[in-house]
Amino acid sequence: MKTIISEENDKMIAVLEGELDTAAAVQTEKDFQLLMDSKGKNIVLDCTGLQYISSSGLRLFLSLLKRTKANGGTLTIENIGDNIKKVFSMTGFSALFDIR
Repeated sequence: MKTIISEENDKMIAVLEGELDTAAAVQTEKDFQLLMDSKGKNIVLDCTGLQYISSSGLRLFLSLLKRTKANGGTLTIENIGDNIKKVFSMTGFSALFDIR
């Protein structure tokens, strides 16, 4: 799992590549700390390269959403593939997140 974070104007973009399984969630959570600590930023998760997400990955996304809202920012998920869309749909996450 690879996470690349960049900042553009009032937006932080995290590009996710690989499989966000239980083992990868530990490092990804550390990578997300910069996003979780940002105040008033709009965060974009670019999931173009995300091939798989486990329940640990879903928990991490939900934690990031809650923290971002508490910090006065927004969270948008972009470019999710069909497999990830199915997981989000089955778990009800589609209703929680702004997915584009």
